[in-house]
Amino acid sequence: MAPRTLAALALVLVAAVGLAAFHFWSVRPQGVRAPETVEAGAAAVAGDPLRATGADPVPRPVAGAPPSPPPEPVGEIVVDVSGKVHRPGVQRLPAGSRVADALRAAGGVRAGTDVTGLNRARVLMDGEQVAVGLPQVPAALGATGGAAGAPGAAGPAALLSLSVATKEQLETLPGVGPVLAQHIIDHRTENGGFRSVDELRQVNGIGDRRFADLRPLVQP
Repeated sequence: MAPRTLAALALVLVAAVGLAAFHFWSVRPQGVRAPETVEAGAAAVAGDPLRATGADPVPRPVAGAPPSPPPEPVGEIVVDVSGKVHRPGVQRLPAGSRVADALRAAGGVRAGTDVTGLNRARVLMDGEQVAVGLPQVPAALGATGGAAGAPGAAGPAALLSLSVATKEQLETLPGVGPVLAQHIIDHRTENGGFRSVDELRQVNGIGDRRFADLRPLVQP
């Protein structure tokens, strides 16, 4: 062969060997490096300020802390303050008020009034009545077997208190209907109760004859 032909074949052979070597090197298996878990964890902590400082992301109650106070009652109640106060009548108070608050709203207790049995710290309920310096409400007339002196009665009936009796109790008296019972209650409210039975004469609708019938059955 000519020298030029031999040189060309040599170049082709060298190029083929070079390509084969490059192909072998590029397809050889390569090792995979495992991730560094410690470094990843440190990076996560560095990105979270709560975890980095050790703070608990969920707030928890502090041991030994005083309990939260109960919620304040809301709303309004209506009570009737009667008896020996300066301004007897219906009073509107915030829910949760006590007897002392009702007395204050009614202008206070009159001087010389005995309030020994009155619990001024008691919490009031809506619709109740606070009677100041008045006797307890006796049993309704006739509840023990009829009017005083009636045949077959178990004993003398208790006298009905004009200062605290309800309208229904007043209507059990002889000759007293719904209208007259309301007149008695109106007089009681305007004057702060009855100081004597004789004040019944001042009630509209009670004459001498009716007063004579009622006098032995009632008390102030």
